[in-house]
Order: sequence, then C-alpha cells, then structure tokens
Amino acid sequence: MSDGIYRSDLAHVHHVGFGSHADRCAPGILALLEPVRARDGLVVELGCGSGLLTRHLLDAGHRVIATDASPAMVDLARTVVPDAEAVEVLVLPDDPILEADAVVSVGHVLSYLPDEAAVDAGLRAAARALRPGGVLALDLCDLEYGRHRAGAPPFVRVEDDWAIVTRYEVPAPARFVRGITTFVRAGDGSWRRDDERHVNVLVDTAAVPAVLADEGVTAVVRAGFDADPLAEGLVAVVGARV
Repeated sequence: MSDGIYRSDLAHVHHVGFGSHADRCAPGILALLEPVRARDGLVVELGCGSGLLTRHLLDAGHRVIATDASPAMVDLARTVVPDAEAVEVLVLPDDPILEADAVVSVGHVLSYLPDEAAVDAGLRAAARALRPGGVLALDLCDLEYGRHRAGAPPFVRVEDDWAIVTRYEVPAPARFVRGITTFVRAGDGSWRRDDERHVNVLVDTAAVPAVLADEGVTAVVRAGFDADPLAEGLVAVVGARV
C-alpha cells in the first residue's frame, strides 16, 4: 500500500458508506479471538481503515493497536477509535509489526501490496509477529476474485453530500484494478473531485498455508471467518501459532 490511495475524500466516503464488510466479518473474528480476549492479549490490526472493525474489537473488550498505510485513514481512525492502544501508520511489507497475541485484517489489505513476493512477505511478517498461542485472521483475494468480476459494469452510488463511481479492469489473471472517482460536497456547496487507481494482487490462496507453516503458524483457507461466506473470490485465512 502507499500514501497515494485512500486519500481524505475516499477515506471519508469509505467510512460513511462502506462499513458492511467490517460489520459482516466482526462476529466470526470475535469468536476466533475469544481466547485472546480472555487472557487480555494484544491485537494488532493491519489496514484498520477508519476503525470500523477496530470499533467492534474494542467494544468486545480487546486491547488493539490499529495500523494503516494511509495517513488519511489513520487520521480518521484516531477520531473514531480514540480508545485504541494506538493508531499508527504502518506500511507493509517493510515496516515491522509489533509482537502480538493476534494479528487481524479485513478488506484484503495484503492484496494491495505491489506484487506476489510482497504478499508473501506480508504474510510471513504477520506470522512472525504472533506470540505462542497467537491467532491470525485475515482476508485475501484469490485468483477467482478477478475471474468473477471480469466484465463487471461500473458501480455508481450517489448520496446527498458525496458520490462514487468505480470502474473495474482485469488486465491480467493475477491483477484486479479499480478506477475510483469520488465527488464530495464542499462547505460552499461546490463539489470536489478526486481520482484514485487501486491495483490488487490476486494469488493462489491454496499455497498460503504452506507459506505460514514455514513461519510456525498452522493455518487454513476458508470461505469465511464463520459460516457466513465472504464475497466470491475473497477467502479467510485463519491460523494460530502453537
């Protein structure tokens, strides 16, 4: 991820209009993290965005350090979840992840890394951050993600003070691209436009458990964090360090 995506306008639109994924993932993740909560363990969240999943974790009694690569998202999260242990900028795969009892992430954060090698490095970094008994729970884009969305029409949503237009491309089997245009109403009634291009790296997620096993984490790839499956092509990676 880089500072060039999820700038302030898209961060705002994402926060006010697109919280359903965090809400949907929260029950399954909270169930997986119950042993961590019971021992008052520390949770590190990667790609916290505006703090939507963070809010669920904190309300359930977890201690959370929330991180994101977008400074605009971090600024927003600091207002949304001021009761977190910390909210910090962290850019994978190079920035170190603090040692923790759980590492969680939703919104296919690792899929925003620049290439397959970086995704691999991000997975390994998350695994190495886990203490003994630590839990890993994150979502990731499989190769099927692009196949299910090839040829999809643009997505358009218009609200009173913002609008978003998203166009999709699948330029290669392992790449999925969103061209995102936002319009946000300014205080004087005018509209401000911004354009972002988000590239996701798609991987063969069947290979992920072996990567994590190299780092001492036993993991499985599932359709969802609980019985509720995620979107087509988006998988849950759930694991633990013995």
